[in-house]
Amino acid sequence: MSDQRRSDRYERIYAQLKDLIEGKSPSLTAAMATICAVLHHKMSHPFWTGFYVVAGEDELHVGPYQGPVACQVLRGRGVCLHAVRTRQPVVVPDVEQFPGHIACDPRSKSEIVVPVLKGDAVVAVLDIDSNKLAQFDAADVAPLAHILELLQPYL
Repeated sequence: MSDQRRSDRYERIYAQLKDLIEGKSPSLTAAMATICAVLHHKMSHPFWTGFYVVAGEDELHVGPYQGPVACQVLRGRGVCLHAVRTRQPVVVPDVEQFPGHIACDPRSKSEIVVPVLKGDAVVAVLDIDSNKLAQFDAADVAPLAHILELLQPYL
């Protein structure tokens, strides 16, 4: 997909989510579930789309998601915990090449993780997996972070 088509798609997704969430979602969980559903069904390549919520210094618990059954607890390693520790998005073109990757589903081949920040603290991460290699790149980071700003009133 061209960068312009991708950018246009993200703009449409953001507008739809803004209309669905702002002043309408009753809670953080409802807003997260809505983001998952729209991203999962409006993007062309997600295999799994969901949130993991920080549940301790080195542990995440699964939150709202779309796709196959997920790991309920992530502990000690993995792409999501790396994003929590660095407070930075992580783009992984080939999960087999990421040291400590946690394979919740062996069909997952590439991944992007974007932290949800409350001030300087990471409270959750948005995790999107694809069953194809190299489905995410740096051009996905800013639009996904912009979408996650819709969660700020609930944090």
